[in-house]
Amino acid sequence: MTKSLEIGQVAEQYALNYLASAGLQHIGSNWSCKFGEIDLIMLAHNTLVFVEVRYRKHSQFGGALDSIDQIKRQKLIKTAEQFLTEHPQWLEHPCRFDVITAHPNSTQTFTIDWIEDAFETDSDF
Repeated sequence: MTKSLEIGQVAEQYALNYLASAGLQHIGSNWSCKFGEIDLIMLAHNTLVFVEVRYRKHSQFGGALDSIDQIKRQKLIKTAEQFLTEHPQWLEHPCRFDVITAHPNSTQTFTIDWIEDAFETDSDF
């Protein structure tokens, strides 16, 4: 396993703990299909939340949120649609896409920024 993959997994776990401490319920992690992968799937009250976790060691190449371009958004949307197709019990729940950005800090942990409802979709989410 590469060092960056390990750091990414640690950042995802840190994000999961952060969201759980904010009251969200964990539904799944690293759910994948032919369209892509969703890092975290959470439940906030009655809303199903698809979470993209982005880690950036440096912001000199753009922030973590900047790295989610239109192509990445479309992949996330298609992946979420596939999740709902395979798990129809969630179809009646409103859905949204959140982004967690994780940046290393001086305490050997991460600074987390949680962007709720980070982008709009043209789908019936």
